[in-house]
Amino acid sequence: MNITPETYARWRESALGTLTEQLEQRAIFSLAGDPSGLRVLDVGCGDGVYAVEVSQRGGKVFGLDRSLPMLEAARTRAISAGACVGWCQGAAQSLPFRDTSFDLVLAVTALCWIPEPVLVLREMNRVLRPGGVVVIGELGRWSLWALARRFRGWLGASTWKRAHFWTARELRELLVGAGLRAGDVRGAVYYPPSETLSRLMGCIEGASARLGPYGAAFIAVRSIKQ
Repeated sequence: MNITPETYARWRESALGTLTEQLEQRAIFSLAGDPSGLRVLDVGCGDGVYAVEVSQRGGKVFGLDRSLPMLEAARTRAISAGACVGWCQGAAQSLPFRDTSFDLVLAVTALCWIPEPVLVLREMNRVLRPGGVVVIGELGRWSLWALARRFRGWLGASTWKRAHFWTARELRELLVGAGLRAGDVRGAVYYPPSETLSRLMGCIEGASARLGPYGAAFIAVRSIKQ
């Protein structure tokens, strides 16, 4: 995967990236709830946006990623924000934490790059306490974003050639297959991947969300450890 911290930084500095990130975070935290006082693991934390947000909301959070450059960017972000986060390099398929260590596990656009995502979810289940929550956020299959990204993959962009796009049903089945009880689903980002159109259509995002995951570029699902 050829996504670097600089790629993320350029994306978040754009108007399209800023709005899109805000809507995705809103979907994730609407399902995760208040993390204050909880032990939280962010799997595939990237440059640390979600881990830092959890810390600022009062959670005790660890961020895990296999990329050292991403973790360095995450540490820099946390220091700049005054956030307290524990960082760990490791593979999502073999989490370096004890059983039942966490109350909440997040994984945002992480499973789309992993060949056997059910192994990752089983690991998340293992480190989660009974009654704990897993929230995953992934790239929706039936959206104009997915179409554009697939086209770029066909043209040779290695990042999007390898990416997996999901339906809500597939994500729920994946969670159940890992021993979790799948729950609520949220869709976000219904506008096309255009800065101009995002400005025009972003104001009706709330109304579009009534469509559920259909047409959403981002799908978030909540699940509970039984």
